[in-house]
This record gives sequence, structure tokens and C-alpha cells, in this order.
Amino acid sequence: MRDLRNFNITDASRGAAFTVKIVPKATKTEIVGIQEDGTIKIRLMSPPVEGQANEELIAFLAEFLHVDLSDVEIVAGVDSRKKLISVLNVQAEDVDRLVKAQTGDMLLEDDD
Repeated sequence: MRDLRNFNITDASRGAAFTVKIVPKATKTEIVGIQEDGTIKIRLMSPPVEGQANEELIAFLAEFLHVDLSDVEIVAGVDSRKKLISVLNVQAEDVDRLVKAQTGDMLLEDDD
């Protein structure tokens, strides 16, 4: 079992990078938790049609991490449920703190 204190957020020179797994067409947009592999699971209300879910994900993460929309980028997985996210102007420890404050110490089983 993965140690929740060390989930995969990479510190970069100007920001942080991490993986997310989205669940589109949910009843509420929210962070669900951290999977065993370190992926942050997020429910989105938008459907995965014409980039709507990606747009909502970027807007949600920008608000959640207190950064500008332009600071959040989907680096890989644009057409996939699992995505690599890069966020400028935020430190990895800030992402770690905010996600853990939202999810507590609950670790989700990987469900790929």
C-alpha cells in the first residue's frame, strides 16, 4: 500500500506537476481522493464532449489552487480520463496540503 504522505506531486522550477483521473458527468465537481498510485481522482459535472470536461477541470484546479486559468495546463491525456497536469506559480507542497485538507487521509484503490 502506498504511503499517502508521499503521493506523486513533482516540484518544478516554476510550479508543480501531478496526475489526475477524472470521472465526468458527476452530480458534483469535487476532489474524491488520492489513489494508491498517487493519482488525484476528481469528479466533474461536465460530459467528456468537445473539451467541456477539460475546460471544467482547468477552471476547477485554478480556483482550488488559487492560480490563474492560464497557469493550469493539461500536458498529456487530453482525450483520456487520466491526465498529466502542470500548474505554474504553485509549489508541490501547496498542492499536497490543499488536496490532503480536502480528502483527509483516505487512500482510494486504483480503479483503472
